[in-house]
Amino acid sequence: MTLLQTQNLSAFYGDFQALFGINVTVEEGETVAIIGANGAGKTTFLRAVAGALETPPEAVIFDGRPIGHKTAHEIVRLGIAMVPEGRRLFPSLSVEENLLLGTHSERSGPWNLKRVYELFPRLHELRRLPAPSLSGGQQQMAAVGRALMSNPRLLLCDELSLGLAPVVIRNIYECLAAIVAEGTTVVLVEQDINRALDASARFYCFQEGHLALTAPTRDFDRAAITAAYFGM
Repeated sequence: MTLLQTQNLSAFYGDFQALFGINVTVEEGETVAIIGANGAGKTTFLRAVAGALETPPEAVIFDGRPIGHKTAHEIVRLGIAMVPEGRRLFPSLSVEENLLLGTHSERSGPWNLKRVYELFPRLHELRRLPAPSLSGGQQQMAAVGRALMSNPRLLLCDELSLGLAPVVIRNIYECLAAIVAEGTTVVLVEQDINRALDASARFYCFQEGHLALTAPTRDFDRAAITAAYFGM
């Protein structure tokens, strides 16, 4: 079943157009990667889906319903959560207080503090500490945990590996696989092409706000990806 679909999605920052007629389909239960160079429109796409950018109602369809006109907090209540680039934890709050912010959607589901701490045991040990005292990898775990606390059907992940050590990245992606195994659908933005392809069933490559290439990851042509990625 199609869970997310964008139809001729365009997005703007003031007078600047960042996306041009993007058509993407995500089936329930699958992981889809969005790849592309800096400035390709990857984060803008996630922000448009998450309601951070205004779009026409029919430009974003979730579970068969147009949601392009809805606000970000309304979209979270529908079952879409985003792990933003840079984590964006609240520095004045503890780790646990940041996690509990995810419960404001009041959605029922399998994720709660106990389950998040089982997924990320280190967070339980650090739960009383202020968020800025955590390492980058621990903050990323907290950002993922906060999103899970809203019990999303669709998890939008923006640059999970950014600025993290390889061993931490591997741990984060192992946890992501466990999240997917729970039935959560994932849209993953990554600049690390190999990491994105390994974690996903299909990919879309953006280039300067346009959709340049899409294919199943098992059938991809490395030369075609390079050409689409750099606009060659």
